Amino acid sequence: MVRENPAALLARLIPGQSFALTGGTVINDDGSQSASDIIVGADGRITVVEPFLDTGSCGACIDISGMLVSPGFVDAHQHLDKTGVLRFTPNPSGTLQGAREAFAKYARTAGPDDIHKRATRTIGRCLSRGTTAIRSHINVDKDAGFHGIETLAAIRDAEKHRITLQLVAFMTPHPGQDFEWLGNNIDGAVALADAVGGTPAVSEDPPRYLDILFSAAVKSGKPIDLHLDEHLNAGVHLIDAALERVERFGMQGRTVFSHVSVLSALPRREFQRIAERLDKLNVGVVTLPAANLYLQGRDYEMLPPRGLTRVAELHRAGITIATASDNIQDPFVPTGSGDMLEIARWTLLAGHLRGDELSAAHSMITTAPARLMGLGKDYGFRPGARADFVITDCIDTDTLIAGGPDRAFVFSNGRLVSQSTTENIRLKENA
Repeated sequence: MVRENPAALLARLIPGQSFALTGGTVINDDGSQSASDIIVGADGRITVVEPFLDTGSCGACIDISGMLVSPGFVDAHQHLDKTGVLRFTPNPSGTLQGAREAFAKYARTAGPDDIHKRATRTIGRCLSRGTTAIRSHINVDKDAGFHGIETLAAIRDAEKHRITLQLVAFMTPHPGQDFEWLGNNIDGAVALADAVGGTPAVSEDPPRYLDILFSAAVKSGKPIDLHLDEHLNAGVHLIDAALERVERFGMQGRTVFSHVSVLSALPRREFQRIAERLDKLNVGVVTLPAANLYLQGRDYEMLPPRGLTRVAELHRAGITIATASDNIQDPFVPTGSGDMLEIARWTLLAGHLRGDELSAAHSMITTAPARLMGLGKDYGFRPGARADFVITDCIDTDTLIAGGPDRAFVFSNGRLVSQSTTENIRLKENA
């Protein structure tokens, strides 16, 4: 066996070369772990994942004994058009409405070059931390116009071999101008996107607005992902109205509700009724702990709420629930590094998951968001899937979530794109 240094590892695992990873522990789709070898083809896709494989035909073979292999992390809700604008968009109130107003003002002057620079920087940081797929909501309205979605569509297409990027046409309602502008522009925006989105709670006419969004989704054949009830007013919510449209428009299994913070403000019996409808209609949920912890409950004089939806109860009820970054360093969330392990920990703590549910938090940044984004057979450890995974020195899933790795190696589309260190990784050439 020839021991190689990190530079040799990088030099040998070049595009177009097949390789094998042997001796590692793989986290499977169902959360179980198994000792398996992985062969990645020259096309950057997984060929086979099984124990004790014959790796003689591979261009290189890397012994990763004692290391854990997770599917790539999936961030199912970001705002790449807003990322990194914190210094330019003060939000003294720290509220959701304050953030909306701050970004709306900035969006009027944000050109394609500015958006491209900020978005690509955040994408790179996310990828370096193990995120191999992102769904981003992109404002389309009178302030932002089409600059954001056109710029991100170009990035999505240019970077498709490096990262999976989905765009949601986030049709942002404006008082007094919702429907004329929306009607004239929604088809063009959706044509550039991968999903249809919006925020009904701030529309002047939520039922009409919802009908327009669902009609556009059906017309385009694309899924829908709503910012739904990002507030804690139990007396005013649109969940039932949205669920009625899921059923009427035939969008079962193709709808995601993001935030739904109001569920935590509803009586438990009312929540349980809604959870049963979510389950019946196969509607997924995305929780955004950073934004909800930061923005919600600032007007409470006593016992300010956490602001999240009922994370633990949705999970235990069998609802597909993912967690995501939401905003990164902007007026909505002033912090953020693109590290989904950090988000998973926030979710576990703020969402009242238990210490024996660390693996659930892992699923919320891997298989659950992959399901909600419809990644299907292109994700995970199965033949033909993109070779998107993270190798760490953690001993199991619980250790990965609880404290994270000291060493990590990120692969996207079969290429090593980031590494924290390569000590004790051994490369051997097949004869």
